Amino acid sequence: MAGQYTCPICSQASCQRKRTKTRTISVSLFILRLLSLCGLFSSRTMIRLFKVKEKQRELAENASGGAPVKKQSAGELRLHKDISELNLPKSCNIQFPNGKDDLMNFEVSIRPDEGYYASGTFLFSFQVSPIYPHEAPKVKCKTKVYHPNIDLEGNVCLNILREDWKPVLNINTIIYGLYHLFTEPNYEDPLNHDAAAVLRDNPKMFESNVRRAMAGGYVGQTYFPRSM
Repeated sequence: MAGQYTCPICSQASCQRKRTKTRTISVSLFILRLLSLCGLFSSRTMIRLFKVKEKQRELAENASGGAPVKKQSAGELRLHKDISELNLPKSCNIQFPNGKDDLMNFEVSIRPDEGYYASGTFLFSFQVSPIYPHEAPKVKCKTKVYHPNIDLEGNVCLNILREDWKPVLNINTIIYGLYHLFTEPNYEDPLNHDAAAVLRDNPKMFESNVRRAMAGGYVGQTYFPRSM
């Protein structure tokens, strides 16, 4: 009969095995979708569930006895893919200071070839979560720099690292975003408000301050080590 269900295990049309399983999966998906539509199942909830699942897997492996076998997380697998597909300009380089056994923590150096920061070298640290790409990497600038979008503690103001992050974005996108901060600094979304005000009101003075800082010197009361 057309449309009749037949169990692949016992070849009986009356078997309830797969039918029950299919109904269960469908109901579960319907509930998740309903919660999502109602705003009750947010991206933060998803991230917490991923973390709980990862912790449960680690505990199960350790309880099995003997030395636990380290398995790659979904974040590590995705990061491997991102790194294999990197297509960076010659002015950007990636290094893994902890060696091949720790790919989730790495550094990127950027040497702009145009704009206010031309010929400077700026180092960024990346810390990638096991649930990447559902959570953006944590990125900090290790080079002290006079910049409207990077504060003196190395925090970076880049929209794709905050509210505009999406799992479809990747490491390549972030590095290009960081490079763009040096070719087109933005005074409208600042972390260093003093630098942003100078860039907005007096671009020539801003350029002079940038060159002084990169050469190794004081801008106001703040000393900047040489970065060129």
